[in-house]
Amino acid sequence: MSQRCGLVAVLGAPNAGKSTLVNALVGQKVAIVSPKAQTTRARLMGIAIAGETQILLVDTPGIFTPNRRLDRAMVKAAWEGAEDADRVVLVIDAAAKVGQRVEQVIEGVEQRSEPKILVLNKVDIADKESLLALTARLAERLKPEAIFMVSATTGDGVADLKAALAGAMPEGPWHFPEDQLTDATDRMVANELTREQLYLQLHAEVPYSAAVETEQWEDRKDGSTVIHQQILIERDSQKAIVVGKGGARLKSIGSAAREAIAEHLGRKVHLFLHVKVDPRWDEDRGLYEDIGLDWAD
Repeated sequence: MSQRCGLVAVLGAPNAGKSTLVNALVGQKVAIVSPKAQTTRARLMGIAIAGETQILLVDTPGIFTPNRRLDRAMVKAAWEGAEDADRVVLVIDAAAKVGQRVEQVIEGVEQRSEPKILVLNKVDIADKESLLALTARLAERLKPEAIFMVSATTGDGVADLKAALAGAMPEGPWHFPEDQLTDATDRMVANELTREQLYLQLHAEVPYSAAVETEQWEDRKDGSTVIHQQILIERDSQKAIVVGKGGARLKSIGSAAREAIAEHLGRKVHLFLHVKVDPRWDEDRGLYEDIGLDWAD
């Protein structure tokens, strides 16, 4: 049986569950997730295997109306992720109302020529009557080649979607080794896992005003890795929130991030975090390169 390999762009509004779906299709965590919208910032590829087929899943940032440079870079990355895709998967939160952000994505996907697959996510918590009505409206409008109702969280319907994607991929050699799950570097994943803790442990606007970059990375002879990361935030008042009383919050963020990074790397990790106030961190070209985004004018 000949090998197949293809590219699938996963598009949707913020908080549609794209990263959770990519993780479910891969079978392991490759993208960070949180209950907050706009957690994903860069294009990240998850690599799923189905028999003799390798499915390259591009988990894109949620599409929204961009205001600052970082927002523009994120939205640009989302639409560019769909270029040259063998299939575009549009993920819709079936449990939420179709607001302006979702409408904006639907309009953008409508105009694309790539074959489309519609995925209605979170069906486990959606109102069934509303779900059927929404499905009918979107089917008429988008004319997708297939519609799947899934719960990325519980895994319901994910196997059927994966089988359909595998069947739609063109014949060709695999692009990555069988044991590789993502195209992200270990350094990039480490940054993302620490940033995930900012979303999980902090509130309001703080995670959105923060970035994580690795300053030093040393693989020691004893098999462990020493990582020094910098958390960049915009204001002094945010620094106090990130550090917490007596440094408790920063310690908690560091402890959870260290465990996650160690699990990803498969070895002991010594993680050192410090917080830096830089009102213009999102104007640093080097940081965009570190997190996998192109500079947006």
